Amino acid sequence: MLVITAAVKSLEGKEEQLRQRLEALVDVVRSSEPDCLEYTMHRITNDKSRFFFYEKYRNQAAFDLHTSTPYFKQLAADIEPLLAEPIDLQVLEIIK
Repeated sequence: MLVITAAVKSLEGKEEQLRQRLEALVDVVRSSEPDCLEYTMHRITNDKSRFFFYEKYRNQAAFDLHTSTPYFKQLAADIEPLLAEPIDLQVLEIIK
């Protein structure tokens, strides 16, 4: 299993625009990627400009498929002008 986190920060005033686009991605991923076991979007409670994703994939191939889909590539291009900083992507190792 592969576990990923992604932290996303919007530009000031672009929070809702970014939120809507990210939510749409969640719906597509959940309905289109059976080897994506979890794809959960969160918003940081004390900073409405920060979003956090917790993702679980069956294996590396499932994550590679996710990032190569046309809808993911389109979203990445669409949200770039809305971001205050690069997306912070982390791959986690399950210890126990």
